[in-house]
Amino acid sequence: MAKFAAFWPRLALGAACVFGLVAPAAAQDVSADTVVATVNGTAITLGHMIVLRETLPDQYQALPDDVLFKGILEQLIQQAALEQSLAGKTTKRDALALENSRRGYLSGVALEGVVAAAVTDTALQAAYDAKYAGAGGQTEYHAAHILVDTQEKAAALKAEIDTGADFAELARANSTDGAAESGGDLGWFGPGMMVKPFEDAVLAMKPGEVAGPVQTQFGWHLIKLAETRIASAPPLDQVRDELATEIEKTAVAAAIDALTAAATVTRPGEGIDPAALKDQSLLD
Repeated sequence: MAKFAAFWPRLALGAACVFGLVAPAAAQDVSADTVVATVNGTAITLGHMIVLRETLPDQYQALPDDVLFKGILEQLIQQAALEQSLAGKTTKRDALALENSRRGYLSGVALEGVVAAAVTDTALQAAYDAKYAGAGGQTEYHAAHILVDTQEKAAALKAEIDTGADFAELARANSTDGAAESGGDLGWFGPGMMVKPFEDAVLAMKPGEVAGPVQTQFGWHLIKLAETRIASAPPLDQVRDELATEIEKTAVAAAIDALTAAATVTRPGEGIDPAALKDQSLLD
């Protein structure tokens, strides 16, 4: 892509000038195999052009069709001429890089098929139902905390709060975590989102109460429960991308596992010194 972009601005501008003067050609029946140019007898087809266009950045794809056609054609002609200039001169590194590129491209095509088959409306609805069927009616909590290093310091701060000190001000002055700037405010969270000792304390509280000291692996907390609410499940469209990503990951992992398990795989290179990976001289 980067190499193409290096050529493209000059070609696109040149094409714009040319097509400003030349009338469009008459329409003709075409296919992917229609030859649009030859370079020393090697054919460049309309199919080659279509595939290359698909790889272009959006700003190039937005160019007028006539400019894009000319630019892509000239690019492929130049690439063909450059490729032919290396006839008999390619190295082992070049051959291996081409094999890696082919393998990588085709593995991507295979996974595209896996994803297309897995991420369907039916699968999305099933994933939504499984994840959010019980979400309606679930209680969420809005709390703040003060986090300090010792139980003694937490207890001293609790005593100040009990005698009227402002929780948020004490959090700003004493809390050791990132929520201190917002007066210890942790926002809304549901069951399972906080470590267990913290969650257990919150579940036993009523809005407006301050609990603590409560110890977790992070230190000693004073917790103020501000309010609670009953959560509702988000609409499917709101979480569609999230669910699609989860389905995709699961499907891809399963497909890779199945294919590699079914393949006959040998690993004779496992005894090679891993440092050989850095030995560029092996490609000479």
